[in-house]
Amino acid sequence: MENKSRLAGFFSQLVRSPTGLLGFTIIICVLILGIAGKSIAPFPPNEANFINKLSPPLTDGHILGTDQLGRDILSRIIHGTRVSLMIGLVTVVFAGLIGTVIGILAGYFRGWVDIILMRIVDVQLSFPFILLVLVINAVIGSGLQNIIFSLVIVGWVIYARMVRSEVLALREKEFILACVATGVPRWQIIIKHIVPNLFTPIIVLSSLQIATFIIAEASVSFLGFGVQPPEPAWGNMLSEGKDYIFSAWWLITFPGIAIVLTALGVNLFGDWLRDVLDPELQGKS
Repeated sequence: MENKSRLAGFFSQLVRSPTGLLGFTIIICVLILGIAGKSIAPFPPNEANFINKLSPPLTDGHILGTDQLGRDILSRIIHGTRVSLMIGLVTVVFAGLIGTVIGILAGYFRGWVDIILMRIVDVQLSFPFILLVLVINAVIGSGLQNIIFSLVIVGWVIYARMVRSEVLALREKEFILACVATGVPRWQIIIKHIVPNLFTPIIVLSSLQIATFIIAEASVSFLGFGVQPPEPAWGNMLSEGKDYIFSAWWLITFPGIAIVLTALGVNLFGDWLRDVLDPELQGKS
């Protein structure tokens, strides 16, 4: 009963926030496209039809037109939704797990553990995010699994730094000091008292990082180091359409809109989620 009341309160706050509700609506629509893509798409995403190539929108049943091979743009965008969502969600999960573990170790144990781990974080943060992803993919090769691997390798440092700062504050709290004074084992303090208090900041950060990883994947795929054709992905759709920017504007316009709307929805919902879950922001409002 208590969980139902919390859920009702959560949605009640969401409805009262126009930006949060807009972001949540966009996310739900994108999730539906990603999950039910095969049944919703009007055409197979890789079905070529050279007779109808470069057809403008609303021509012969192609709502968003066709590309240089006669493939339906709408179908490819819908199938690309699944690729982008999978990359964003899987990357957030693995980067979050790695970064959280490292952040807890650095923040709680301090000393040489903190020094070594945080110097690694500082070195990695000194390189531009996209550049480091490109370098990793250039070394290990392109493809769906490799782009996820490179984003995880680059993305965990954000979680590590944030979690470390949270743990540094938590370890000075009275209930943690009481546990230490009464001889509670370190592992028990971490699992039972520190980790539960990290859920809120990790959820908020993850909601914002999903958009970052989706845009990063699109950027890397656009440059030819990510998801490779004929697999439909928003980034390589932009790359394939850039040569037709003046003669067939729809090739890059609609995939670009898909990227912008998805990133906008995730960021709007993430900002609202941060305002709701962060007690400091609630106190200021």
